[in-house]
Amino acid sequence: MSGALYVVSTPIGNLGDITRRAAETLGAADRVAAEDTRRTRALLSHLGISGKPVVKLDAHAGDRIIDELVAHLDGGESIALVTDAGTPSVSDPGTELVRRAAERGVAVIAVPGPSAVTAAVAVSGLVDGPFLFLGFLPRKGEKRQRYLRRIAGAKEPVILFEAPNRIRDTLTDLAAVAPARAACVARELTKMHEELLRGTLVELAARDIMERGEFTVVVAGNGEPEPADDVDLDALVEARLGSGDSARTIADDVAEVSGRPKREVYARVLELRKGRGEGDG
Repeated sequence: MSGALYVVSTPIGNLGDITRRAAETLGAADRVAAEDTRRTRALLSHLGISGKPVVKLDAHAGDRIIDELVAHLDGGESIALVTDAGTPSVSDPGTELVRRAAERGVAVIAVPGPSAVTAAVAVSGLVDGPFLFLGFLPRKGEKRQRYLRRIAGAKEPVILFEAPNRIRDTLTDLAAVAPARAACVARELTKMHEELLRGTLVELAARDIMERGEFTVVVAGNGEPEPADDVDLDALVEARLGSGDSARTIADDVAEVSGRPKREVYARVLELRKGRGEGDG
């Protein structure tokens, strides 16, 4: 008889958020598959659980590790899958193990609990229906630009994760494609220094945000595009200057999201670049 794979949600900050069922599952499982074994062992110690085999299953885990875990499941063992914080397989490792277990007929059982996604949605005040979760944006290149354009055109609110060293760049890029869109930046949810920042994307991009902790960004949905006024147009262009993109690329992107003629936007890009002492490339 096969064992069972338990997908266990763990606290995203405050250890008091662990559910009774999650604690019981971690205590009863034959072994734990964890993104970071040190952090998971600290959680197990907090729960009074000792002597539990903990296997590392991070984003770089190869087939050998997954094969070994599947073999344990086939042998009748139960495994609790956890990540550093929140719910496994939601922009976190674990999807491949879940898929392989399900393919072999192993029972896959959710033990729900804390999630940065739903926590941010709940406190943002910007979501009252469907929303789009995109996880972490691509770091650069055309793929990142496609995601940004997708966010600009999304009718439903969008939820993102971001790392502290990239939060400023991401807010700047978002402001470039949707400057007047309302947003909420949630930092360190459920932790001692939890912080919620609200405003338009242009306003948030201009804030002095502490680059520490974990970030979840909620961007309000888009209504029908409206032409930007002169101030908004300048803000759109300014947010893109210094990015390394050509004046033509900046003008094309800004014209697309602002509704202003490309020729007019291009002229404004050149004028603002000249004022900053940049070339016309």
